Amino acid sequence: MKMLSLEQELSSNAYPGRGIVIGKSPNGQYAVTAYFIMGRSENSRNRVFVEEGAGIRTQAFDPSKLSDPSLIIYAPVRVLGNKTIVTNGDQTDTIYELMDKQQTFEQALRTREFEPDGPNYTPRISGIMHVENGRYNYAMSILKSNNGNPDSCCRYTFAYENPAAGEGHFIHTYLCDGDPLPSFEGEPKLVEMSDDMDAFTELLWNSLNAENKVSLFVRYIDIATGTYESKIVNKNQ
Repeated sequence: MKMLSLEQELSSNAYPGRGIVIGKSPNGQYAVTAYFIMGRSENSRNRVFVEEGAGIRTQAFDPSKLSDPSLIIYAPVRVLGNKTIVTNGDQTDTIYELMDKQQTFEQALRTREFEPDGPNYTPRISGIMHVENGRYNYAMSILKSNNGNPDSCCRYTFAYENPAAGEGHFIHTYLCDGDPLPSFEGEPKLVEMSDDMDAFTELLWNSLNAENKVSLFVRYIDIATGTYESKIVNKNQ
């Protein structure tokens, strides 16, 4: 698979929707993840990321303008022991709760499907990172309608064991802008990573469409120690 430039992938797409990047830094030291949200409606754009424990939560920037919290207010990132969960919806909680009961990432997601927001039927995208004893692996998932048919859910999981340094994978909800919005197709895209969290954060934020971008979260986890650093960027200040 050809390695792609995240900068090019994002700057050439006005509306990938929500996106998850997971990979390993080129120096092999860090497990890296990024999650961004975009919005076209006032309700969707009226959000910020805030820290919550070891994870983050979306929050209305202006509570008086919040019209429907059901699909936009959730915890995109939660940490369960040595596992970091990243998703675009409240399936974060489903994964957390069922994995805490010894079920697998895939088993947890079998209880969920795409979002009930026809005609888009936004895919649920999820990722999990496992860092333990100097080892690192991750998996990504997408649950989407069968070409817009809400009676059929297509489920795909992609697992990456001992990922190569400098490589990451990128999955997003929408193929591109449209009406209705077309779902992401294919397996996660192979993308290049960076050793520098600040530079990586800046590259992602600056590459997202200026009108549609809302918030960005980036985390670098030291694979040897499990310690981490995070950055949050919100368009609404």
